[in-house]
Amino acid sequence: MDLKQLRIFSAAAEFGSFSRAAVALSIAQPALSRYVKALETELGVKLFYRNGRGIVLTEAGKMLDLHAKGILESASRATSEIAALQSSPHGSVAIGMPPSVGSVLTVPLVQRYRKDYPQISMRVVEGFSGHVLEWLLTGKIDVAVLYNAPAMSNVLSEPLLKDELFLLGAAKDPSKLPPGPVAAKRFAEIPMILPSRPHGLRLLLDQVLGKAGIVPNIVLEVEAMPSTLNLVEQGIGYTILSYSTVHHLVKAGRIKCFPIVRPHVTRQLLLSTSSQRPMTMATRVLTKMVALQVRELVRDGLWHPR
Repeated sequence: MDLKQLRIFSAAAEFGSFSRAAVALSIAQPALSRYVKALETELGVKLFYRNGRGIVLTEAGKMLDLHAKGILESASRATSEIAALQSSPHGSVAIGMPPSVGSVLTVPLVQRYRKDYPQISMRVVEGFSGHVLEWLLTGKIDVAVLYNAPAMSNVLSEPLLKDELFLLGAAKDPSKLPPGPVAAKRFAEIPMILPSRPHGLRLLLDQVLGKAGIVPNIVLEVEAMPSTLNLVEQGIGYTILSYSTVHHLVKAGRIKCFPIVRPHVTRQLLLSTSSQRPMTMATRVLTKMVALQVRELVRDGLWHPR
């Protein structure tokens, strides 16, 4: 017994005629009669009496009609509720990202997500990429925005963008760097403020600069990005970050931004989810919105300088 059989049986019971039921359902009358006959054979009872004026329900038919109405109503309600969930998802979702990403992505993402999906409770957490990946694997968050995450069988990742890193210094530029790109070898001379190991950015710089034989002149190791930027703005030293992190400070003339060459320093920004948990509608729409928001930030010149 399936829903199609029940719909055909219910229509025949309602109209009291196979021919009128067939017209209402837009199927041939012989096909409708076969469905009813198959249902009677499966149940081992007669469901209708045939007479010259049409058909009437047997006692078994009346009982089945009562159940069929409830089953078809439940199926219709389930379909409607699922369709409503598609258009207006409910539930909760959590996303994690590094502070350097959160400084430019969190506000517009939250504003758009809450506007489009007010029924979803959203939680945003920030931490180093390694911590964010751990939170994803342990189920503390549903979506992760990561830098240079390792390939893992239980993590599904898609690239968002290739993020170029820049040298950042105070507006007064204490080392009087020439305008334009700065060769990475200068990092051995100017005072640098960088995070300590095993911060992902520090590991990346150690790898890229080490391959080029460059040992940066690190005068301070600071983990907190706001403190680092305050120190840079005061002229204590220079640091290396994404343009997106400081675009507002650069536009305000409080910090100078220098492209890095020989070598360029880039990292891959990824959008990741866990393959060990089912993808809810709230998670699915969030991942699409993150990708859309990042593209808009790039388009508006907030991620890369124009």
